[in-house]
Amino acid sequence: MKKVVTFGEIMLRLGAPDYLRLTQCHQLDMTYAGAEANVAVSLSNYGIAVDYITRLPDNPIADKCIMELLSHRVGIDHVIRGGERIGILYLETGSNARPSRIFYDRANSSLATIELGVIDWKEIFRDACWFHWTGITPALSENAAKVCLEAIQAANEMNITVSCDINYRANLWHYGKTAAQIMTRLVEGCDVIIGNEEDCEKVFGIKPENFDAGKTNGKVNQSAFESVCHQMMNRFTRCKIMAVTLRGAINANHNTWRGILCDAGTFYHSKIYDITDVVDRVGGGDSFMGALIYGLLTYTDNKQKALDFAVAASCLKHTIKGDYNIVTKQEVENLMDGDGSGRVKR
Repeated sequence: MKKVVTFGEIMLRLGAPDYLRLTQCHQLDMTYAGAEANVAVSLSNYGIAVDYITRLPDNPIADKCIMELLSHRVGIDHVIRGGERIGILYLETGSNARPSRIFYDRANSSLATIELGVIDWKEIFRDACWFHWTGITPALSENAAKVCLEAIQAANEMNITVSCDINYRANLWHYGKTAAQIMTRLVEGCDVIIGNEEDCEKVFGIKPENFDAGKTNGKVNQSAFESVCHQMMNRFTRCKIMAVTLRGAINANHNTWRGILCDAGTFYHSKIYDITDVVDRVGGGDSFMGALIYGLLTYTDNKQKALDFAVAASCLKHTIKGDYNIVTKQEVENLMDGDGSGRVKR
C-alpha cells in the first residue's frame, strides 16, 4: 500500500498536571500536539506508512519534536527547518462542571510564516495514495492557507484522495479573512470530509434543526445530522464520503461518543459509547480521523466496519493522556467486538 501524507503545524504542548489550574502550577507537563501529527501517529500505529509535513525552527525543542515523531515511526524526511519558533499550546484539564481550556501562543510560528513554493508536493506525493489536512492550518495565516491550497491542487492533479477535518478554531482566524472565505475553495478539492457536531455550522452555516451542542446532556440524535451530510455533499460535489463525530457532553469527565458516515447517499451509524471517566479528550477527533482513513483503506467494501473502527479507536483515545492515540489495531478490534470490561490482559 502507498503512503498517507499529512500536513500541518505541530506545537509544544504544556499541560497543567493533576487537574490543576494554570495559575496553580509551578511546573507543566511537556509533550507535543498537532491535529495532523496526531493523525499520522494513529496511522503509523495501525501499520500504515505515513509522512508528516511541517516547518520547524532549528533549535533543540524542535529537534526533540522530530525525535518523538520518529519514535512513533512517522516519516519526517520532508520536514522543513526554518522560521523563528514552534507554536505553544497551554492546556488546563477540566473536571466535572469545569471545562478544559486551551490557550494558544503560536503567532508567527514557523508554519504560520511558510511561503509558497518551498515544498515540492509532486515529489512528496510521488508514492502516496492519500493526503490529509485540517482547517487549523489555513487558520494560522494567509500564507499557510495558500500552501495548503497548493498541496490540495497538486494532490487533485495526481488523483490522490484528499481528506479534510474542518476543525474550526475561532481563536485562530485573526488575519482579516473569515473561515468561510478561505475554507470554501480548499474543501472543494476534498474527497472525504469530517467534522464534529458544530464545525459545519460555524464555517458554512450548515446545521441540523433544533440542536445546541452546549445542551446535549449526553443525548445527540444521529439522524438529525443526516441532513448536514446531505447539505455538505450537495455543496461540495467532489466529496464522496462525509462523516460527523457526535459528542454528548454530560460534564468534563462524562461524555457519550458516536459517529455517522454518508457514502454516496447511504448512511451508516455507529453504536454509542458511554465514556464515564474521561482522562484526556484533546485529540479525540484526530484519533477518529486517523482510524477512519485506516478503515477506508483497509475495509474497502465495508463502510460500516470503517466507521465502527474509527469510533472505537477514538473512544479509547479518551482514556490516554496526551494528544496521540497510542492504541493497537487489536485493542480497537477488541472494543469493537464488545470487550470494554477493562480487565487486565495477561
